[in-house]
Amino acid sequence: MGDPVGAARHIRAALSADGVWLIVEPYAGGSVAENLTPVGRIYYSFSTFLCVPHAISEGADNALGNQAGETAIADVAEAAGFRTFRRVAETSFNLVYEARP
Repeated sequence: MGDPVGAARHIRAALSADGVWLIVEPYAGGSVAENLTPVGRIYYSFSTFLCVPHAISEGADNALGNQAGETAIADVAEAAGFRTFRRVAETSFNLVYEARP
């Protein structure tokens, strides 16, 4: 995604005051070392092959890729005007976050 904050702002504008944005992301830790698992390695290959080049082709100022980690996703939600952000579920492959206006 070339402009994750812009997309998040659009979602924020579309939500009602009591709305919820559920964000499903690939399971990623906050550092490269945390992501050197079998699943993390697969996700890194997708990210370098598809996600980051696509974001750069859209003129991305912040090409997160698909191993951004919780802090980076929380920063996007905060920059878009969401008041709360928290992890609500996880599997071996995905993390699910909740952002509220």
